[in-house]
Amino acid sequence: MAQADVVFLVDVDNTLFDNDRFIADLTARLERDFGSSERERYWAIFGDLRQSLGYADYLGALQQFRTHSSNEERLLQLSTYLLDYPFRDNLYEHAIEIIEHLGNIGHPVILSDGDIVFQPHKIHRSGLWDAFSGRVLIYVHKEEMLEDVQDRYPAKHYVMVDDKPFLLAKMKQKMASLVTTVFVRQGHYAKESVGKLIEPLPDIVIDRIGDLYDLVQHSNGIFHQRNSSSPRPEKDL
Repeated sequence: MAQADVVFLVDVDNTLFDNDRFIADLTARLERDFGSSERERYWAIFGDLRQSLGYADYLGALQQFRTHSSNEERLLQLSTYLLDYPFRDNLYEHAIEIIEHLGNIGHPVILSDGDIVFQPHKIHRSGLWDAFSGRVLIYVHKEEMLEDVQDRYPAKHYVMVDDKPFLLAKMKQKMASLVTTVFVRQGHYAKESVGKLIEPLPDIVIDRIGDLYDLVQHSNGIFHQRNSSSPRPEKDL
């Protein structure tokens, strides 16, 4: 692939897609069909799996949840609920338009963590796969796969858009002036980061993904190569 001037690496969960809302909906469904103790058991299994695997595994948690549940009919219904969930409805406002606009000035690419089944399914069903023209990368730990990302999508400069400021800091430490980090301050990871030491700070902070449209419109080159002494065009954390 020819080297691009700029590649936009865009996260999915709580960046383009409201995953907190999905979790709330799944929690409500578990409560309704199985009761509070079983709801808690599912999320305990999910948490243990996430700790051991390093990523969210909703289907794997459901497989284990099934082991001590006798309500086979509702388990099958829950499986269908997960697969048929209206993912497109959970896209943040203007998410698709922003991707289209990024395509006018660079190459937008999804860079996500996740499992190999449910995460791509979510991306397909939400419409994001088509919006990114199939430029989708999903890793267990994306911050550890930056060389592979650069091999697949070579660029003079990269822009990483994510809701996790600590992950952005890791990427900045590894890629230095080759990347501009954009922190989208939405979702539970953003809330958990308030008041915590983050070094280095994101280059750019926006309150919602919709703000990226105006930022790109008036970028004046801020998404091209920057150095560590460049002024931050937006507010800090």
